[in-house]
Amino acid sequence: MPCIFCEIVDRKIPAEVIFENEFIISFLDIDPINEGHILIIPKAHCVDLDDLNEALIAQILKLAQRLVTLLKKIMKCKGYSIMHNGGGCNDIGHFHLHIFPRYEDDGFGWTCAPRLTSYDLVSMRQKIIHYLDLD
Repeated sequence: MPCIFCEIVDRKIPAEVIFENEFIISFLDIDPINEGHILIIPKAHCVDLDDLNEALIAQILKLAQRLVTLLKKIMKCKGYSIMHNGGGCNDIGHFHLHIFPRYEDDGFGWTCAPRLTSYDLVSMRQKIIHYLDLD
């Protein structure tokens, strides 16, 4: 099955493009959480964050920073959210970064797991640091 984002890059599917250069493209989400919801994707097919090189990550985040500044000015929003769903939670199969304005009582929120104990937090931190130090 073809990748919908690759088809947008190839102009086989129309999109409301906000920004484009040789490596990334940004466009309005057709199923927005709030008006002004923008997606940033690499033009090359990459599935997840750890598939991107540092230069591409830097370009994506630099554009995200510029877009957040513009959204706050244009949309007069209370704040904004930036998110990426990785691994099996990426329903498109192509890396994409969401940027969307936030408003009081906009209905968007996080569903959280039960709060961890101090012991569990320390244990998790130790596991992460152990593997982080191996690089």
